[in-house]
Amino acid sequence: MPIHSQTFLNALPPEWHVPLLPLIQAHVADAAKVVVLDDDPTGTQTVHGVPVLTGWSTQALAGELRDPSSLFYILTNSRSLEREAAAARSAEIARNLQAAAADVGRDYVLVSRSDSTLRGHFPAETDALMMASGLPVDGILLVPFFEEGGRYTIDDVHYVREGGWLIPAADTEYARDPVFGYTSSNLRQWVAERCGCSPDTVASISLADLRGGGPRRVEICLSELENAQPCIVNATCYRDLEVLVAALLASEAQGRRYLCRTAASFVRVRGGLDPAPLLTAADLGGRRGGLIIAGSYVRRTTEQIKAARALKGVEPVELDVPGLFTGSPSAVIDAARAAAAGAMAAGRDALVHTSRERVQASGGSALDTGRQVSQALVDLVAGLAIQPAWIVAKGGITSSDIATEALGIRRAWVRGQAIPGVPIWRTGPEARWPAMDYVVFPGNVGEPESLARMIQLLRGTR
Repeated sequence: MPIHSQTFLNALPPEWHVPLLPLIQAHVADAAKVVVLDDDPTGTQTVHGVPVLTGWSTQALAGELRDPSSLFYILTNSRSLEREAAAARSAEIARNLQAAAADVGRDYVLVSRSDSTLRGHFPAETDALMMASGLPVDGILLVPFFEEGGRYTIDDVHYVREGGWLIPAADTEYARDPVFGYTSSNLRQWVAERCGCSPDTVASISLADLRGGGPRRVEICLSELENAQPCIVNATCYRDLEVLVAALLASEAQGRRYLCRTAASFVRVRGGLDPAPLLTAADLGGRRGGLIIAGSYVRRTTEQIKAARALKGVEPVELDVPGLFTGSPSAVIDAARAAAAGAMAAGRDALVHTSRERVQASGGSALDTGRQVSQALVDLVAGLAIQPAWIVAKGGITSSDIATEALGIRRAWVRGQAIPGVPIWRTGPEARWPAMDYVVFPGNVGEPESLARMIQLLRGTR
């Protein structure tokens, strides 16, 4: 049942009274390197000034471990894979990390970043990371709180904010995902649903622990975990995460080890990063002739496409998805590419979006269909003879495939966010179009007008 958001949040106990980010920052420099395995590029949506790798060779990982920064990301794109392939990729990265860490002589901790609406390969990825690394893990911390997207965990129930209401996660469209669907909003029950265990075996760190007892109480909670026990972490604000991370650092200093499965907000605090102001139109250059690629099918993306299509100077280009499977795929892609190129050459912004009806490829799974549609978008961008002024990629799988396959990004730099929860990367020198702004726009983030607003910011008109 929906709950009025502000009334509910205002009735919670007051947050811990002491800011803890300075304490965290004082310890991060000497602590283990934070390595974030991101199952799609949207996990960079809370950070700034950090690198993202799209490959994981031992050499590349060793180079990042030598860097004095507190954290880096590895884009795994595992949410687009079948469960077994996702686990295999996690295992490969874990083995390479172990080899790189041995070469460099620097310890590290793992964060498995996934979706704040509970989609993704859990526990397959965390199980694979533990097994392949061979490192003992006392507890697996589940932290899906994501402030920028309005995702809160209260009394072990996970909520998604929609307008002025909090909706239990299992009552949202995300729970009906054809690949990662679920039935429980209570995270103890959700873990049991995923892992085949009893909810009673799942531990929990409550808001009372975080806000009443502070770091010392949470450290005690962490000390009670053993044998990779799953533990739900409740949170509704960044101060809750500060308390958790302060306790986590103290516990790790005593030799205990934890694997965190989290949404994006946790990463900023775990890495000791200050919040940064939003990037402005002045920061983004103000150029027309950009390219927007929208592959996500969630309702919020459809609303955002509608608002963006109405902007003056935007040329809508619909990719005929049924035609990819019933007609000539190359003809469909060529037609959309030509329309997009013509718009950009004329100084307009091309909005390429998939037709809105979901289709299922004959004889294939939902993931198979998604990969084929994503490949069509990749082929469209890869075949462009004109360089866009900037690119916005809408949807996690879409943004990953465009980044790695169409643009050839191997190492990007996260500039920050212009809209909360929407990261902007600067492409590296190896990319097809170096030093270009690449906007990773999650499918399920923002208000109906947010995509239009991002286009205006990139144009320099807002």
